[in-house]
Amino acid sequence: MIHVKTLLAVTAAMPLLGGDIAPTGTLRASFLATNPVQGRVDPRTGAVTGPVADLVRELARRRGVPFEITPVPDAAAVIDSVKTHKADIGFLAYEAARAAQVDFSAPYALMASAYAVRDDSAIRKSADVDRAGVQIGAVKGQSQEVFVSREIKNARVKVMQEMPPNDALAGMLIRGDLDAFAANRQRMDELARTSPRIRILPDNFLIVGQAIVVEKGDRSKLDELNAFLKDVLASGFVKASLDRANLAGVDVASAGTRQD
Repeated sequence: MIHVKTLLAVTAAMPLLGGDIAPTGTLRASFLATNPVQGRVDPRTGAVTGPVADLVRELARRRGVPFEITPVPDAAAVIDSVKTHKADIGFLAYEAARAAQVDFSAPYALMASAYAVRDDSAIRKSADVDRAGVQIGAVKGQSQEVFVSREIKNARVKVMQEMPPNDALAGMLIRGDLDAFAANRQRMDELARTSPRIRILPDNFLIVGQAIVVEKGDRSKLDELNAFLKDVLASGFVKASLDRANLAGVDVASAGTRQD
């Protein structure tokens, strides 16, 4: 587990918004440390960059409060941090089982997911993956693992406890330990740069909204966050953040888009 916290005092203040988004006087946010679509942690300084950092910083600026961003190891830890009030908000990809535990805002980005395969694999499109004898790897609790575990009927799904390093994952595919690996396209893009023997399928098997979560039933926080996201989406703030992060397979959500 990564124990990294970024705490910055925000001195520029704007009129406070409605709701009690930061009851301690500091806006506390958690996100999935291993998901580059959300953000990245500098291993040397602990600084968090990416869309999560930009959105938290801007929300805190509007609130006139300091902020704290805590990277956590998995989606369950994001949910737990919100439910136990260690964080005021969390960042997660939408998934129905998660929505039973926390409330999701409207999405601010749409994240594509793809399969990685060996370069010489006969698998050419996502539909080819669900065949007898094919073994698919995915990380437990990630949106892609939830999807393939539910939807794949003929192939076998190997659920891993954590994301392997790219070189190790490339080795699993090259040796034939896995025939395909399911993750978000940004992760797969980074994997493909590890070895010329890894290929990413051109079509997406899943597109899911990236959103902000709050404690179940906290309507005032959710209303405030949705109003904030509507504004930063309309202004181009989110697009600029995603452009700076240079993420593969991630698009800006339309203002007013609803989670399924």
